[in-house]
Amino acid sequence: MDPNTTSRRTFLGLVGGGALAAGLAACGSSGPTTTPGSTTAAGGAGGGATYWFLTGQPQQAIREAQVKRFNDANPDTKIKTTQFQNDAFKQKIKTAIGAGQGPTLIWGWGGGGLKAYVEAGQVEDLTDWFNKEQADLKDSIFPSAFTAATVNGKLYAVPGETVTPIVLFYDKRAFDKIGAQPPQSWGDIMDLVPKFNEKGIAPFSLGGQSRWTNMMWLEFLFDRIGGAEVFQNIFDGKKDGWSDPSAIKALEEMQKLIKANGFVKGFSSITADSNADQALLYTGKAAMMLHGAWTYGNMKASGGDFVTGGHMGYMNFPPVDGGKGDPSDTVGNPGQYMSISAKATDAEKETAKKFIANNTLDDATVEAWVKSGNIPVVKSAKDKLSSITDKNDSAWLNFVYDTAANAKNFAQSWDQALSPTQAETLLDNIAKLFQLSISPQQFATNMNAVIGQ
Repeated sequence: MDPNTTSRRTFLGLVGGGALAAGLAACGSSGPTTTPGSTTAAGGAGGGATYWFLTGQPQQAIREAQVKRFNDANPDTKIKTTQFQNDAFKQKIKTAIGAGQGPTLIWGWGGGGLKAYVEAGQVEDLTDWFNKEQADLKDSIFPSAFTAATVNGKLYAVPGETVTPIVLFYDKRAFDKIGAQPPQSWGDIMDLVPKFNEKGIAPFSLGGQSRWTNMMWLEFLFDRIGGAEVFQNIFDGKKDGWSDPSAIKALEEMQKLIKANGFVKGFSSITADSNADQALLYTGKAAMMLHGAWTYGNMKASGGDFVTGGHMGYMNFPPVDGGKGDPSDTVGNPGQYMSISAKATDAEKETAKKFIANNTLDDATVEAWVKSGNIPVVKSAKDKLSSITDKNDSAWLNFVYDTAANAKNFAQSWDQALSPTQAETLLDNIAKLFQLSISPQQFATNMNAVIGQ
């Protein structure tokens, strides 16, 4: 999953002006914009700190409000911000940090990018500070959000912002046509495939040309069959981790579904960016779709009465019979993350810690995220959901909250968790796996070759 695709990180059009806001989230200038007095240097005068983050609403406005509240309360140690469009941010932040000229506060997605910073000694170890001095803040955050912030058992980033799990959506009308219930197991999924095909309904929609959409299937199957440790071993660089027996079984089950015509015909030429995969679901041409929570808003806005008429159903991915994975586990985007530059001065680091502790998940921020149609990474978000008056939105946001809050493990999307080299090799081989041009064993061999790169 491309970490720079904003629409995959925000729910589109849930509450209030959400549709407009999310539409703007993809916009922004190609270069940086700065607040008055901003700087792109690592240091800040008088113990102040610097902070780079992304443009695009509603996220940008929420981040700006956080900084304003901090600066109003701390006039002697103000934070100076620089804002970048997604692609520019990714390039600039990597270059600046590598040159020792990055910002004090490093915003990011955790996972593979954070691990690279840690290995290069570019970010602070926050373990002792967070555990000893920020126990209340730690307790307020979904436990599952910390995995992508942790490297070798130590915390190098603090989770923040929002969660977006991957969800199994379904059309209740399609199930009525075949007289069946939503699947409660992988076996049920396989049993449903011929029944839907006999009725001329594709069992699953899939924008396979985008590749990362295929990846979501493997993320769940690896977890449900072998448990969270299968991919964790791969992330940790275990030799031949992709050849774990549970991994091979997951790859085999995936190809069984493909060979059984589990997906819409021509799925390899359908793109997710066009939302064509969503349209297949809400127009009744497909019965189910595994996709990100961010798709809800578009399906509500573009799908006629699919959402408003109560025809959309949704659930977590079902278990696999005999599998080791916890059925509460989910995958997707467990949060965004804030690190502190190891190159900053002691005074700048203290300013950064104060900002993280007091302003990134304060009550005003939590309320702002919920009003924008998102679920922030804190347990207190639940209390804010009662303010959502639309019954469909309320039910949906409560489901997303419960999925994230109750997940024993919230796995980060693989192409974010892995290094860029491994991620590109992964996406390339997933496409080949789904096209049946390579076997599970060939997939594992190809992926084992880039472990640790």
